[in-house]
Amino acid sequence: MTDLEMLSYVDHTQLKAFATWEDIKELCSEAVEYKTATVCIPPCYISRVHKEFPTLAICTVVGFPLGYSVTESKVLETKKAIEDGALEVDMVVNISDVKNGEYKKVEEEIAELKKAAGDKVLKVIIEACYLTEEEKIAMCKAVTAAGADYIKTSTGFGTGGATLEDIELFKKHIGPEVKIKAAGGVRTLEDLRAFIEAGCHRVGASAAVKLAAQKQ
Repeated sequence: MTDLEMLSYVDHTQLKAFATWEDIKELCSEAVEYKTATVCIPPCYISRVHKEFPTLAICTVVGFPLGYSVTESKVLETKKAIEDGALEVDMVVNISDVKNGEYKKVEEEIAELKKAAGDKVLKVIIEACYLTEEEKIAMCKAVTAAGADYIKTSTGFGTGGATLEDIELFKKHIGPEVKIKAAGGVRTLEDLRAFIEAGCHRVGASAAVKLAAQKQ
């Protein structure tokens, strides 16, 4: 697989709190030119991007980045994002619930958001850097049971990002219909290739497009 071909796995991402419209437009133009899987952008920009780049697949985030919003808020965020034009939603689990061992409650929240998302893609961010192995396995089971489309390693805003060890753990414990997204700390094309080869169907990255373009 060439460097440019790898970009079809990338959710081209700009989620900084201070991202300007010019930043978002540049991101979207790059995504169109280099055929990334999606752009992953803040919810406040979805409608504007959908109007200016109507053919571009939009991903956004819900309950981001800390995850401890109440379920009702996350459901409303999800519905609004889809109404505005998002095709994919990356939600953050309630990490406090995970740490309290309330795995069933987490599963029920994921199921509520999948219901709200309908036929759109729901990815579940478990923020693995904060979890024990037991908790990670529990999240694999919760994501699977709730019917979500992906399990995702990280927000990119926590104390750590994606690791190949976590990808291997996920592969052992998720259901056959669940895919994997790595995010956080994917800063080189070598990183990107390693995660794709490890079995990730998506990789969240902000620098991959520019790195691949520079090598052409």
